[in-house]
This record gives sequence, C-alpha cells and structure tokens, in this order.
Amino acid sequence: MEEKKMKKEILNRTRIAAVRFTAVEYEALERRFKATTCRQMSEYLRKCLLNRPVTVKHRDASLDEFMLEFIRLRKELSALGNNFNQSVKKLHTLQQIPEFRQWILETGLQRDRLLFQVSQIQNLAAKISGKWLQS
Repeated sequence: MEEKKMKKEILNRTRIAAVRFTAVEYEALERRFKATTCRQMSEYLRKCLLNRPVTVKHRDASLDEFMLEFIRLRKELSALGNNFNQSVKKLHTLQQIPEFRQWILETGLQRDRLLFQVSQIQNLAAKISGKWLQS
C-alpha cells in the first residue's frame, strides 16, 4: 500500500512552467502534437522538454492511394458479381430448352465460384480497411 502512495507522490506535478507562444508558433506546436500518440498537450510538452521519446503517427501516402483504389475495385467487383448473378438467374428461365441446359449448369457453377471469390475478397478488404483506418 505504501508503494502505491510513494508512486502517487512522485507523480504529483506541483510545479508550473509557463511559456508564451505567438499564434503561428502555437499552431505549429499543435500540429506536431496532433501527429503524436500523446493524449494531452502537457504530456507532449513534457516528453519534448525532458528528452523522452515521442511516438509519432505516420501515414503512408502511397498506401492511402492504394487503399482508395482497392476500395473502388472492391465495389466494382461486387457490382460485377451481382450482375453476373442476375444474368444466371434469368438464364434459369430457359431451363426447358435442351440446348441451353448444360450451358446453364456450367454457368451456375461459375457463378458460385465467382460469388465465393468475391466474398473472400470482401472479407479480406474489410480486414485491411480496418487496419488502414487504425493507422
């Protein structure tokens, strides 16, 4: 119990050091602070002043561009899958014509494979997008 009390006493910050900034200086400081993982400006300032490491969030511009294109392609692939699915359903109305029967069966199998692959890609895209959004 006394160890916790000692740690609490050490963490009590009773000293204040006031620093004045121009509007431009403060904006620059605030931009740098917002790019870090620090929750409060005071935490960021203490780390800087006491030469402690500051973790900076970094976004890769090329990854951002890739993700935007990937999202666009995912939507397009989904639309293509839906269109193909609708076409196969319409073909099933021609089931009674013997010449079309085998072709319809093969197209149905292709549809199932395509829809499975589309769902796999969508699942992967959702995972990647989630990680990308957290970065």
